[in-house]
Amino acid sequence: MPFEMVDEVLIECGATQQRLRKLPARVVVYLLLAAALFEECGYPAVWSKLTGALGSLPLPKITATGLWHARCRLGVRPLRALFDLLRGPASAVRTAGARWAGLLVVAVDGTYLDVADDPDVRAKLGKGANQYTAASGYPQVLLIALVACGTRTVIDAVFGPRKPGEPVLGRRLMRSMRQGMVVLLDRGFATNTFLQAVDDTGADFLARLSAARKPPVLRRLDDGSFLSRIGTVEVRIIECEIAITTAAGRHTGVYRLATTLLDHRRCPAFELVRLYHERWGATRSRTRLSELPEGGRQLLSTG
Repeated sequence: MPFEMVDEVLIECGATQQRLRKLPARVVVYLLLAAALFEECGYPAVWSKLTGALGSLPLPKITATGLWHARCRLGVRPLRALFDLLRGPASAVRTAGARWAGLLVVAVDGTYLDVADDPDVRAKLGKGANQYTAASGYPQVLLIALVACGTRTVIDAVFGPRKPGEPVLGRRLMRSMRQGMVVLLDRGFATNTFLQAVDDTGADFLARLSAARKPPVLRRLDDGSFLSRIGTVEVRIIECEIAITTAAGRHTGVYRLATTLLDHRRCPAFELVRLYHERWGATRSRTRLSELPEGGRQLLSTG
């Protein structure tokens, strides 16, 4: 990220400093970028890492309070503008795993991030709860990202309070979905409203359904899948058995996938099962899925 790009964004956002400070706005941008690389460190430790190779130069003395005030002065807009400038699939046509059947393969997933446990933040976000207490741990924000599976590039991201949850907050990602994409979704996003919203963008989806959902069988197809409907969206349902290997051992379960890719000849069920594995790769899950060789242990259910 060259200085010229950062300076141009600062000018556009009206965030350049009015007077020369120990921490000019450009430096604060790079401080925050470095903070993302050294998440476990406080601002003073990040500053030390950022300037570690400049020991022979006369550097101003920077305090933790000074770093905090500099961050507050910079505000949100420059970082948001840089994100909007740089985000995108960033995948060449030949990037391995970038496309499947001519479609850009993307995935949506969410995670929770701890934030400062101070009264103002807690009043806005609340605190986490569990079965033993009404409130516990640090306040958290929900981060949901749309990621290109072939390059791990973040196409878009949104964040907000834990409530009302992933499917509601995640609908803000629809602005970055379009025709020519296939969106891989976990069962937490497979609500009627969310799937309808993805379909409305022109993108296709491949989503895992919860075990409680029993979509009606409208017509069975030669590859063992069947046509059905979720809300007003016409879908194809694929039932498969998938084995997952973790440090705790091996677990095998039956998964039910729903997709708007209805042509079972162009998009065979077994290949869609293999494609769904890309979701775990894109979201960097620590779960290592077993291989899917032809005729292996992961077999499509034919009903």
